Amino acid sequence: MTPKRINQILLLLLCTASITLSGCGFIPGVYKIDVQQGNVVTQDMVDQLRPGMTQRQVRFIMGTPLLQDTFHPDRWDYLYSMKSGRSDREQERISLNFEDNKLVGLSGDFVPGTSTDDEIMSGEQNSDTESYPVDLGAPLGTGE
Repeated sequence: MTPKRINQILLLLLCTASITLSGCGFIPGVYKIDVQQGNVVTQDMVDQLRPGMTQRQVRFIMGTPLLQDTFHPDRWDYLYSMKSGRSDREQERISLNFEDNKLVGLSGDFVPGTSTDDEIMSGEQNSDTESYPVDLGAPLGTGE
């Protein structure tokens, strides 16, 4: 073999190895982007849901569902997936069930709780926080 032919083979091997290694992510310092897919659903959003809410009210709180099955029109599915750089993919799911356009149940990775508004109105406060009297004025629509 001639030296020119050996140089061509080495160059070809070097290019092939660099392309293969960069595609697999073995080269340190290669940036990988975060990939988010689906609906972002927070626990505070789920805490605002109440049985008997209409589909329109639920859509206002949660947004448009990612999946609306043709065969199950009374079930809305919200999915969220996050693949961050080199870490494993994280996924959250919640399914809302309706009967006669009213919310009757939910299932998935979130548990219903008390909304922040309900905590404020019920007067529950943490013992480590101070409270100050607040005058909210007349209720809306009373004309006072």
